[in-house]
Amino acid sequence: MPGAEQPILQWPGTHALLFSGTRLALAALIGAVVGFQRERVHSPAGLRTHMLVSVGAAFFVLSAVASGATGPDVSRVVQGIVTGVGFLGAGTILKVGDRGEVHGLTTAASIWLTAAIGTGAGLGHVWLPILGALFGWIILGPVEKLEKHGSGSGPRR
Repeated sequence: MPGAEQPILQWPGTHALLFSGTRLALAALIGAVVGFQRERVHSPAGLRTHMLVSVGAAFFVLSAVASGATGPDVSRVVQGIVTGVGFLGAGTILKVGDRGEVHGLTTAASIWLTAAIGTGAGLGHVWLPILGALFGWIILGPVEKLEKHGSGSGPRR
């Protein structure tokens, strides 16, 4: 109604709570799949970090959608997530010694993947984030074992 004042804070209806809660829970659970694998190998970014990144990405998307953002606006939010999480992942990368050894690239990539999982969940997709987590789990688990056996140098993080 034009001219009517909007409340500063507004509690959402049951449908909106279920809508958002389900998507955030989906982001947390699917992000946990990747995080659990990283936790098992004692990565600096483990279960909670990956869950938080996934939920955070979903939250950004849901916030935009709940604010009435349209396709191009949501696209800009997703672009911001991709860029911002790239910086977060960069913080896990370390150059060690004079030989130029680099550690943390896999952790950075897994954080980036987890943000994509959360973004997909925030947009309401179910199969795509699950498929992304499954591929991530395979790459971080069985493929790492193949890499270790093939190169003889051991796993890299």
